[in-house]
Amino acid sequence: MRKSIAIICSGGPAPGINTVISTLTKTFLKDGYDVIGVHHGYKGLLSDNPEVKIFDFHHADRIFSRGGSTLIMSRFKPKDSDFKADFFKKHNVKLLVTIGGDDTASTANRLTKYLQNQDLSVGHIHVPKTIDNDLPLPDRNPTFGFHTAKDEGVRIGNTVYEDARTSENWFVMSTMGRSAGHLASACHFQMMIIPEMFDKTTITFEKIINMIISSIVKCKIEGIEYGVALVSEGVFHFMEEEEIINSGINFTYDDHGHPELGNVSKSHIFNYLLQVKLKEIGLSVKSRPVELGYELRCCNPIAFDLTLCALLGIGVKKLFDQGISGCIVSANSKGDITPLFLKDFEDNEGKIPPRLVDINSEMAQLFINNLFYIKEKDYEEVKKYLPNPEAYDFKKILNWN
Repeated sequence: MRKSIAIICSGGPAPGINTVISTLTKTFLKDGYDVIGVHHGYKGLLSDNPEVKIFDFHHADRIFSRGGSTLIMSRFKPKDSDFKADFFKKHNVKLLVTIGGDDTASTANRLTKYLQNQDLSVGHIHVPKTIDNDLPLPDRNPTFGFHTAKDEGVRIGNTVYEDARTSENWFVMSTMGRSAGHLASACHFQMMIIPEMFDKTTITFEKIINMIISSIVKCKIEGIEYGVALVSEGVFHFMEEEEIINSGINFTYDDHGHPELGNVSKSHIFNYLLQVKLKEIGLSVKSRPVELGYELRCCNPIAFDLTLCALLGIGVKKLFDQGISGCIVSANSKGDITPLFLKDFEDNEGKIPPRLVDINSEMAQLFINNLFYIKEKDYEEVKKYLPNPEAYDFKKILNWN
């Protein structure tokens, strides 16, 4: 029976998945392997009748530069009791390649240990995927798809900013993941709010809204009647649940009583609360919400990610040929392929802490200093619009003084 490799994709889409799959297929076909793609991630792989795609050169060639994923993805996370060896025996699988986040990788490690106990030797190599760029890779190397998502986000962001300038409106934009800082700086937005800014205070809706108003009023005293305030949806992940529940927003709730944040537009929440506060203080400013998220996940990859993903795909073959398993494939800034292991990222509790924006770095501080917000020297002029300028002083809100 011919040897084969199996490929699954888990989590959410990211630009470059098809490039990885295409490169893996072409590389392993050359060595006489069958390349089997399994739909629906672990759910499909461990089902009684997995839905598969047998890749050939021509299909791999067609998908190389396409966005999305030719394999249907799934967020299913199996328990050890879900494991079975049937698929691996039937197809003589010698390598499982997983494309996904750290949960996908750790699950594969558990699965391959199970297979060893079934007298099956199946290697595993993981290709890390997240457009959030929050996996702490060495040398601050980006995760694949991030640069494409950022590029598409900047294209949309610049269009929104031009609309603001043309119509003299304000837009409140929310973006998924950690691309907010890069997006705001590349588009010259007047205000950027990311969770890392709240390193000396708790995150509340009042503080976020006051920071946006700080920018609006600062622009007014500078003679600017338009702008974009960008808020990373990441602020919700660091916000107390009680703060979210008491926000006045009519959320739906899951079976455990937690608000289902995925069912609502974050930008609509921020814009609604902004308009409530503006009416409360008697300031007439037209603002509109813009949600930026799913539009970024399935773009055609740009040249940077095409190169990186092709390199990672070839790198899987290199590591496999060296007999290395249970690892994450990584390419450094020189293009050298090296294996990384989950234990290299895990903290004392066995969790992988996300790579955060270093808010005290020179780059972050330079961009923050270039935003529009009220400072102490502006108080007298600000009193034309706000009776209490101190409450809208950007650095005082963040307790940075």
